[in-house]
Amino acid sequence: MEDLSYPIGRFKPEVPLTQEKIDECIRDIEGAPAALARGVDGLSDSQLDTPYRPGGWTVRQVAHHLCDSHMNAFMRFKLALTEEEPTIKPYSQALFAELPDAKAAPVSVSLTLLEGLHGRWATLLKSMKPDDFMKTYRHPESGVQSLANVLQLYAWHGRHHVAQITSLRSRMGW
Repeated sequence: MEDLSYPIGRFKPEVPLTQEKIDECIRDIEGAPAALARGVDGLSDSQLDTPYRPGGWTVRQVAHHLCDSHMNAFMRFKLALTEEEPTIKPYSQALFAELPDAKAAPVSVSLTLLEGLHGRWATLLKSMKPDDFMKTYRHPESGVQSLANVLQLYAWHGRHHVAQITSLRSRMGW
């Protein structure tokens, strides 16, 4: 089950964060919408409603989760850049994934939203100075998070969920 849940492995941040790694993460974030679009391209509704692993979310839920999660991450970046260690509001990703929009909306809606969102996010990331990545926010459940760590997490997060979809496609011969 571990390989199906984490087809690219678990998240491991680089410390210290190098400029080369920052650039790589920004490229990953810029490329995530297109990677997701390729991952779901040509899938039928039945295929989109197939869990990527036993007991896991459907492909559709994964696509919408990426949108929900990355919208929150973008706003958390903006809060950390404009406030002194703001406390962010967590949300239940599991409950979000059970809402009707996550279970039934066309994935094209989230693909369109992700394209614009990641375009804005990449513009923001490219404008940041090295010291900006040391800024932090406080997550009530996981504590203080640096933007250096969060950048790497969300670059990984997009690749992680796309790999869940593409590994399902490979296993199913889609």
